[in-house]
Amino acid sequence: MQTPEKFSHIPGWGIDADPKNDPTYPMKHRTDAEQTGYSWERPTQQVQDTETLQSIERPNLSAVFGTSTPPSGLSGLIRRFAFQYSENHYGHWLPLLFADRVNVVEGVLDDLIHGHVPNIFTEKGYKAEWKHNRTSLLLKLGTAALLTTALVVWLASGDKEEEEDDTRSYRRTEEGDFLYD
Repeated sequence: MQTPEKFSHIPGWGIDADPKNDPTYPMKHRTDAEQTGYSWERPTQQVQDTETLQSIERPNLSAVFGTSTPPSGLSGLIRRFAFQYSENHYGHWLPLLFADRVNVVEGVLDDLIHGHVPNIFTEKGYKAEWKHNRTSLLLKLGTAALLTTALVVWLASGDKEEEEDDTRSYRRTEEGDFLYD
């Protein structure tokens, strides 16, 4: 067992150990019932009429939750996968970050399908960044251009190797065999 003396050298260690020195006093009532569950009257539960993803660590839904963007498409599949893992696991958070990026692409494709060309420069805030943080924007755009150029060069170099193989000359011997030069 680890004793409080072992950690007393850490500034602020055990600051919340004394219930009489509870910094959240006005926000909650100090009762013994806090240790057994809710110490307040639970608000009326919001009606769940859309798919709501819930942490595996919570026994029930919170009283109020967002319903404006239920999980859908590929990003929804990735989110459903992520919620199979505990919140303290990379398998939960990394897929959620990836699902956010996938959702951006899905949104742009959805706009294009419905005949709306998105103004990505403005929607990403580049206009404001050009005005207030030009150096950072130029660095971002330069890095993106450099990576794109490197990718194009790398992909194009793979095609040259195949073309070189196809352009070899060959001749036929007297026996009818083919020899490559």
